[in-house]
Amino acid sequence: MKTQAYCVKCKAKKPMAGAVEAVLKNGRKAIKGKCPTCGTGMFKILGASQAKSARTAAPRTETPQTPAPKPPFRFTFFQECD
Repeated sequence: MKTQAYCVKCKAKKPMAGAVEAVLKNGRKAIKGKCPTCGTGMFKILGASQAKSARTAAPRTETPQTPAPKPPFRFTFFQECD
């Protein structure tokens, strides 16, 4: 896979070495790799059209989160003592 990404250390667009495709939490596809010159990690998020195919291919299963129980509300009355 010869995907180009921007290297922040070299300040240039270069092809990634050892590129691996990943799927983000929101279903979008991304590619991780290393710069062939300096070895800095590179990361590129792919376009929305490619992300749709990732969502249909691997749907996420989410468990519904229950809200934490609220503590009981207490009224506190203070009386003046003579």
